[in-house]
Amino acid sequence: MAARTKARKRALDLLFEAEQRGLDPVTLAADRLASGHVPVPQYSLDLVEGVQAHRERIDELLETYSHGWPLDRMPSVDRNLLRIGVFELVWCDDVPDAVAVSEAVGLASELSTDESPAFVNGLLSRLMELKPGLVDS
Repeated sequence: MAARTKARKRALDLLFEAEQRGLDPVTLAADRLASGHVPVPQYSLDLVEGVQAHRERIDELLETYSHGWPLDRMPSVDRNLLRIGVFELVWCDDVPDAVAVSEAVGLASELSTDESPAFVNGLLSRLMELKPGLVDS
């Protein structure tokens, strides 16, 4: 598994855990990094911090384009995986769009429901098409 793929998975773990426990994901990531018990790659921290910094806009985009699937109905893994995917698509110029989508789909295949890869692929692909008009911050 490539280093960035591992970092994405670790970021997903942190976002998922923070959501389940009602914690701030950035604080949780910092605590994990400080404890040294579990490795937290820099790219994982970048993703968690970026998702959190743009969370309102990311969630707005997901709500707008996930026709019939409000955020609270999505599996938590999918919701947080999509947040990472949207962050990489819209705000990470060093990540090719196709890679952001492919990585999210791959993690959905590994970690979520049978329907999740198609859902993640469809939603992120749609946002990729609309990307030029999505960046507002």
